[in-house]
Amino acid sequence: MAEALSPETYADCQLCPHRCRVDRTRGEKGFCGAGAVLRLHDAMPHFGEEQVLVGEGGSGAIFFSHCTLRCVYCQTAEMSWKGEGTDTTVERLADLMLELQRDGCHNINLITPTQFLPHVVQGIRTARARALTVPIVYNTSGYERVSVLRALEGWIDIYLADLKYVSPSVAQRLSGARDYPEAACAALTEMHRQVGNLVVDERGVARRGLIVRHLVLPGFAEETRKVLQWIARNLPRHTHVNLMGHFRPCHLARRHSPLNRPLTEDEYRAARQAAREAGLTRLDTTHERLYPLVWVRREAPKEDEPPWQAGNP
Repeated sequence: MAEALSPETYADCQLCPHRCRVDRTRGEKGFCGAGAVLRLHDAMPHFGEEQVLVGEGGSGAIFFSHCTLRCVYCQTAEMSWKGEGTDTTVERLADLMLELQRDGCHNINLITPTQFLPHVVQGIRTARARALTVPIVYNTSGYERVSVLRALEGWIDIYLADLKYVSPSVAQRLSGARDYPEAACAALTEMHRQVGNLVVDERGVARRGLIVRHLVLPGFAEETRKVLQWIARNLPRHTHVNLMGHFRPCHLARRHSPLNRPLTEDEYRAARQAAREAGLTRLDTTHERLYPLVWVRREAPKEDEPPWQAGNP
């Protein structure tokens, strides 16, 4: 399985659905902008993920530079759009995994790793040979190729995947990838085939399985409803779903109405209701008590009202 993700893959890069076919070993850059040298932005015990990942010791987050999408509301644009980070080696990646395990982290959380998968597989192999035992979390936007995911089978214990949109026009407008819905829906189906529903241990900490995330966007209630219906119809209704309500205008969002304002409490509550109506029974509640800190405390505007501008009451 690992042979399909050898370093030679970079010479004709087709790791993500863009299938740019650039030769990264010769300095050519595709959509994501990544080269053939592994680049990391940061690594740390992370306590801001779902409680099933965080437990008491935290999730061992490793942030990879660059990204295969261009979300206008990106909260990590310096890392994801600009590719800021430090070039490093497979050996150092393995060292970081082992250091995070020694720090007491319950898992190794690989955040946006798609563009560096040949290095990632080598790093996991090296770390496991040196006594890495905690689960590997593949933290992804969902924009993946099924054939590449199949090459990952056996290396990944937990898939932590977004389903951002199911409408191609919305995906193109907000993330620059019209084929995102087709790719992400196929990817989620494959992820579930590999690892199944989320399984936790006696402490409530995840050991294996699929977690699906959806960020509720202001003004896109119908898109959220469609996403939740897709999950309910195509995955088990007991799938662990994190309906995230922390949206705030970041990066280029202020140029894209209605993303130029925070989410409202009404919008989030409507999304939760849509999930229940779709029949989803396992909704994550880790951060619900924190969402009011970023919500706008008034009703969402009617469709015929002008969009709110930053700074308006």
